[in-house]
Amino acid sequence: MKVVAIVQARMGSTRLPNKVMKLIGGVPMIELLLARLARAAELDEIVVATSIHERNQPLVEVVSRLGYRSYQGSENDVLDRYVQAARMAGADVIVRITGDCPLVDPDLVCECVRNFKASNSDYLCNNYPPTYPDGLDVEICTLTALEHAARETSECFDREHVTPYLRKADRFKTEVVRNTEDLSSFRWTVDELSDFEVISNVFSHFAPDIHFSWRQVMELQRVSPEIFTANQKLIRNEGASMGSGQKLWRRAKQIIPGGNMLLSKRAEMFLPEQWPAYFSNARGCTVWDLDGNQYTDMSIMGIGTNILGYGHPDVDAAVLQAVNAGNMSTFNCPEEVYLAEKLVELHPWADMVRLARSGGEANAIAIRIARAASGKDKVAICGYHGWHDWYLSANLGDDKSLDGHLLPGLEPNGVPRELRGTVFPFNYNNFDELESLVNAEDIGVIKMEVVRNKGPENDFLHKVRRLATERGIVLIFDECTSGFRETLGGLHKKYGVEPDMAMFGKALGNGYAITAIVGKRAVMEATQSTFISSTFWTERIGPTAALATIKVMERIKSWETITRTGLAIRKGWQDLADKYALSIEHWGLPALTGYTFKSKNALAYKTLITQEMLSRGYLAGNSVYVCIDHTPELIDEFLANLDPIFSIIKECEEGRDVMSLLKGPVCHSGFKRLN
Repeated sequence: MKVVAIVQARMGSTRLPNKVMKLIGGVPMIELLLARLARAAELDEIVVATSIHERNQPLVEVVSRLGYRSYQGSENDVLDRYVQAARMAGADVIVRITGDCPLVDPDLVCECVRNFKASNSDYLCNNYPPTYPDGLDVEICTLTALEHAARETSECFDREHVTPYLRKADRFKTEVVRNTEDLSSFRWTVDELSDFEVISNVFSHFAPDIHFSWRQVMELQRVSPEIFTANQKLIRNEGASMGSGQKLWRRAKQIIPGGNMLLSKRAEMFLPEQWPAYFSNARGCTVWDLDGNQYTDMSIMGIGTNILGYGHPDVDAAVLQAVNAGNMSTFNCPEEVYLAEKLVELHPWADMVRLARSGGEANAIAIRIARAASGKDKVAICGYHGWHDWYLSANLGDDKSLDGHLLPGLEPNGVPRELRGTVFPFNYNNFDELESLVNAEDIGVIKMEVVRNKGPENDFLHKVRRLATERGIVLIFDECTSGFRETLGGLHKKYGVEPDMAMFGKALGNGYAITAIVGKRAVMEATQSTFISSTFWTERIGPTAALATIKVMERIKSWETITRTGLAIRKGWQDLADKYALSIEHWGLPALTGYTFKSKNALAYKTLITQEMLSRGYLAGNSVYVCIDHTPELIDEFLANLDPIFSIIKECEEGRDVMSLLKGPVCHSGFKRLN
């Protein structure tokens, strides 16, 4: 009977790439593991099973240099990889060891092998249920049993994790080796960077000895627990139930401050510890995550970037043509001229256009131009206008204790305090407040969103326009979000109010990066008196996508479709609220529709909706950024799936504990915007 330990290892770990080759005391982790395991006298051979991916070649070379055989098989079908490796080695009995357990103990391995032989079992383990520290896992089975599993199960989970089928199929004789004391809360495995820190600490403590026993490590944890604190919040075997997106999100937060580039897309804003986080493909209003799971996007649709749905064929075709023709050159791309002309055509009050690639850039450009044109520094704002210093300076208080009081959640750290007193927020629909501000300060620019959560009242926009004209103030409408939602162009066209400047973004390129600042000649020519310039504002894809997007919008009147759909969604939400006697408050444009429960548990209810709808195949919360692919049939199905969740929320309003229904923490709230 040949007993072969097969060590499962690869370089492509989602949470901690290349972990098996990370150095501990100058030695690759896999080398330490193999050196420790080699002292297990009950083993006849040790084989490393990795995948055929080329990134594993350095691992294969190290294993070969150390004198061990390796087998390269399937990347994802690890069960088949084990079977083939066992056949190659001529194994009768397989001892499964994973490459993320460098503290594997040879005496414990031998104890398990002896128990396996004595029990005449098909499968034996020491981790189901767990009583040993996580990282001492040993699983043993016959080749015959493993071959049966490989033939009989097609479940992805079974094939990725090798042995689950052996535990759940009744016909296999199984045994469990239990420790006399439950130490399952001790974590000695390496899945994340904090795990690696702990294991490095352990080897450093015992150096140069690498053959210390697991009981010595146990005693070390008891007398020096500070060595083990870095990973204590992690959950045992969490990776087995964790999707690839959540694993990658964990990894991202180690190397990207905040985890990503946009606050609104952070996983914690939706469903902490459960949100798939990353997409592999997107078409229409359907998104596929990294594991191939399909979801209907009834959420923020790329943060409002795709009115025409993800991957509209006409837009993508135009972009591909531009890519094939060349995206950059010493020359300028003609599409920027064509787009500027089209935007002026759509907004006859405007004469000139500047292009950028993000909303924050467009806002900063507009402020620079407007300040130059007005000759004044002070700006009155109403709405959200990006992340740049000029805007966040509104949050600088008279002293640091007051910082953040005007726009809670937007911290002004890093913004020069000298900018304090240059930007002044005012509330939407409060004309008296704005007029008082203009009277008290030397305001040169008014920048505002055309509509906030509610539309204009008491001729508000016209009053603002008159005030700006009378005082020689440059009026800017920030339409980065509202543009093209209710008209072919700016929302201000609906209200018959003409600004001096307007910005467009988000939906302008249907997912491709492009923003625009349009304005009157007298204002825009001030650009030449300052310096506003950037290399990638000259690339070709952005304006090409915008031209194609506008062409499709104009042809199908997309703004009418998404407004009609948004109103239908809003009515559906209200019908559900009425059905279950729940109180909700609606907000936003119809095409950017949202609602909030009037309850102290509003954020928990939003989290519950996201959790339950995710399990039903929807990305959903309490708002929808509508696209043309949100059909009436799809909306009906969405509301039907939402119905039972509203019923549960009704129960919670009557006393049921909503927190007991959540599988993780409540989602984070975003920063508050001045309405």
